[in-house]
Amino acid sequence: MARVLDRPVGVSTPPVAERTARRKALLQWIAIHSLGVAAALFFTLPFVFVVLTSLMSDQQALTRDLIPATWEWGNYGKVLDTPGFLTWWRNTLVYAGLGTVLTVVSSLPVAYALAKFRFRGRNLSLMLVISMMMLPPQVIVIPMYLFWAKQLDLSGTLWPLIIPMAFGDAFSIFLLRQFLMTIPNEYLDAARVDGCGELRTLVRVVLPMARPGIAAVALFQFFYAWNDYFGPQIYASENPGAWTLSYGLESFKGAHHTDWNLTMAATVLVMAPVILVFFFAQKAFVEGVTLTGVKG
Repeated sequence: MARVLDRPVGVSTPPVAERTARRKALLQWIAIHSLGVAAALFFTLPFVFVVLTSLMSDQQALTRDLIPATWEWGNYGKVLDTPGFLTWWRNTLVYAGLGTVLTVVSSLPVAYALAKFRFRGRNLSLMLVISMMMLPPQVIVIPMYLFWAKQLDLSGTLWPLIIPMAFGDAFSIFLLRQFLMTIPNEYLDAARVDGCGELRTLVRVVLPMARPGIAAVALFQFFYAWNDYFGPQIYASENPGAWTLSYGLESFKGAHHTDWNLTMAATVLVMAPVILVFFFAQKAFVEGVTLTGVKG
């Protein structure tokens, strides 16, 4: 009894301190995971709403009912049977796929030169690239339209959007340049000592090591082209045969009535390829984006 009374006031026993630390760690775990679940629901629920609405009947769509009374899987068949939908799909694949390849092929050599070469005017060239990133596309849309539509007579096609990608993209060049800066120069010097020229060094040494950065740039460009609405509206609006999926969705909206269930079904079909591509390539995408900021 004397030993208990002699213990200083306010000093807790080790078991009590350990329980307090565990309780604090548990509360932190609950708080962090609660925020994570809330953020996941914030981004997931709109997609769930679109999917559920796409499986409703026309009378039930956009009502207070959240669950379809009858699961109308035939809505997706109706969308696929819409005249021109498969053509829009093909046009989008050509625009996004060919544009991505051209952007990567044209941007990689420029980024390699800005990252690894020492030449007069390199910093000025980099500043010009950054300046092009800050230039809004709306500023040059009128002169570019006059050039492609009036001078080259390419209106009603997607070529005015695809051809410029063969001359590089400022954002892609900058992102690749930042990634290539992380590659040690010793690898390049060893390749040059072995007799490799700059082109062979780029293909044999730099390209395999830059795959995460290239994947990130390719995904950025693919997503941009797949979701692009402004460009096809400017150049291809007069020719339904050249429409893309993002612009073709407008055809599901009528002047007096909109079939929201079919519109949502078409939206799901438009989003599905992008989600699948990101799902399978997210590791390379995250790695590429993360490593671009290691060294500037």
